[in-house]
Amino acid sequence: MSQAPKEILKFVEENDVKFIRLTFCDISGNLKNVAIMPDELERAFTCGIPFDASSLGSDISDLLLFPDISTLSVLPWRPRSGRVVRFFCDLRNPDGTDFEGDIRRDLTRYINELRLNGFSCEMGTKCEFYLFDLDEKGQPTKIPHDSGSFLDVAPLDKCENARREICLSLEEMGMHPISSCHKHGPGQNEIDFRENEPVAAADNMVHYKTVVKSIAAQNGLFASFMPKPLPNEHGSALSISISLKKNGENIFGTGGDIPFEGRCFISGVLRHIREITAFLNPITNSYKRFGIGYAPKYVNWSFENRSQLIRIPCISGVTPRIEIRSADACCNPYITFKLILAAGIEGLRSGDCSLMESTMKEDMSPAGFEPLPLSLREALDIARESSFVKQNLPENILSTAFAQISKQLQQYDLARNKDEFEDMTYFKFM
Repeated sequence: MSQAPKEILKFVEENDVKFIRLTFCDISGNLKNVAIMPDELERAFTCGIPFDASSLGSDISDLLLFPDISTLSVLPWRPRSGRVVRFFCDLRNPDGTDFEGDIRRDLTRYINELRLNGFSCEMGTKCEFYLFDLDEKGQPTKIPHDSGSFLDVAPLDKCENARREICLSLEEMGMHPISSCHKHGPGQNEIDFRENEPVAAADNMVHYKTVVKSIAAQNGLFASFMPKPLPNEHGSALSISISLKKNGENIFGTGGDIPFEGRCFISGVLRHIREITAFLNPITNSYKRFGIGYAPKYVNWSFENRSQLIRIPCISGVTPRIEIRSADACCNPYITFKLILAAGIEGLRSGDCSLMESTMKEDMSPAGFEPLPLSLREALDIARESSFVKQNLPENILSTAFAQISKQLQQYDLARNKDEFEDMTYFKFM
């Protein structure tokens, strides 16, 4: 919904809106918000709403929230009497200048730079999650809501009612889901989104998790995006699709015939994927998923093999694109999208497509491919040494992300029971 501030103020008044959520995303990819009353909205547009931002970094105190007027959305699961709406917000310093650690603005700047250089990009997500039963006290259990498997229907698929409500809520909010289904694990689900401009796609991904958890709770269920919540079942992935045009021409071509620039872009992603894995997979539990079921384990690609890191679909009538399959929903999508795009663009500009060509044979043994990092600690060490990462993330964002991951690793190392630590830290909160 793109409107002028005056039109939005009129909308709020005429539609019985009583609460306005000013939302933003923290470094860990979690949605945060400050709720204001309608009388404060005009001040939010002109002066910003101050809030205590100390949780965003040790050297940060107060910041201002400025609503992005293009992101107004009504929360459909809240009562229609006394409606609740939300905006995504820009973060600014108390003097009104842009906050360097604003990850959403950083992605926006990068996309604008790409446009000036003739590139237009759309990104989409397919995100998996599990639905679990609650106990008699209303607390989450690890009992899956059903025993269904891939593409099952009722009665094996007991999640379909909750999935339908989730999709209808997403559609009402303008987030455009295109399909949903039961996945391989018991109680495991996936919702596929239409490709969108990268900032909007990241906004949708952040809010998607909130919608899923809210609708699940209304159905007496608990939704978890933890990458590997059940040790003997499939993990949950975030598959990211990319469609990129240069001067109006899709660089990935059609029918499996990938142009030179498309091969260079893919090579760039393959070349830097190990350096950015700490951001795509930012928790210790992420690494228990790799190599299990259809989750990738190596730096490779394929036209159709669904266990590879990069898949290149060859489907008639579908916009040419590639899919990055290693990420999970615990990532910060603004950081993740920027780093993936920057890796591909660097490869494109270098004119070097050798890495894609050297991993072209789909029958190569695993020994022929470089592995993804085996642990969060390994991924963090690689990221710290990466000049590519340092060049593409502002120091404020980078130092905060590294500090967050380091703190997590310290707590993990001190935990006597590692599985219990992950359950307490990730299961209920991811």
